[in-house]
Amino acid sequence: MASYLQLLRDSAKERNSIVCFGLDPDLAQLPESTAMLPREERIVQFYSSIIDAALNEKQSISALKPNYAYFAQYGWDGLRALKTLIERYKGKLPIIFDGKRGDIGKSSEAYANEAFNFWMADSLTVSPYMGADSVSPFLERCKDGRGVYVLCRTSNAGAADFQSLNLDKGKQLFMEVAQKLSNWHTQGMGAVLGATALDELEQVLWIFYDSHKELPLLIPGVGAQGASAAGTAKILRSVWIDAMPLHRINSSSAIAYAYKKAGNEDYVGAALSEIKRMNEEIGRI
Repeated sequence: MASYLQLLRDSAKERNSIVCFGLDPDLAQLPESTAMLPREERIVQFYSSIIDAALNEKQSISALKPNYAYFAQYGWDGLRALKTLIERYKGKLPIIFDGKRGDIGKSSEAYANEAFNFWMADSLTVSPYMGADSVSPFLERCKDGRGVYVLCRTSNAGAADFQSLNLDKGKQLFMEVAQKLSNWHTQGMGAVLGATALDELEQVLWIFYDSHKELPLLIPGVGAQGASAAGTAKILRSVWIDAMPLHRINSSSAIAYAYKKAGNEDYVGAALSEIKRMNEEIGRI
């Protein structure tokens, strides 16, 4: 099995993009034209229509990030839709399973089995706040070519409540997490860094650059949360341009529900326009 880093590089080169499409189904926001379909079929058809069209473009998306909670809220209908979408696009795009797992060792092993053996994801988001023994069962899967993104400085407003707490000598908690990730590093391990906090993103990038450790970044916050793909790409390029193909800048609802902003029912066309806009903002990789 190829390493996760190679999977990311190959996908970025093939798709000429580092845009990640986040799959966060919300039935209340899906177009009326799909309303007569059963819930499972409605979710699958909506996302498949956008993804298939994107993959026919010369420059498109280079990863999918299904958020487990958005699917699970619809019970078996949502979970079956999640399974179908992963199976349909596995091997075509890297699948980042956004489950934010993390527990004591044995429980983490079970969560790793779920993500990689049942859902067949290529990578998984993980919380670090229970320490090394809760993260290590996930990192073991990196030896098998899987990826693990550890939450470092997230994109939500409440991230500052804990992640920005000041520690000794002015260091903030997210910086200590970044240093731990550098110390724990194994190939395939990455970090979640929100595009809504560009100063923090840059600080963490320098920690990784100075350690000479290649950690792929998953960067949410572009679109509905107000962050800019252009500003994010500028930071990535200025600190470590050679690592650009490893990173993924995620957008979820801004792509999926772009048709609402466009004011028409052509949700596929509107999504493609938003993907194109993001790729133009990011520029050459």
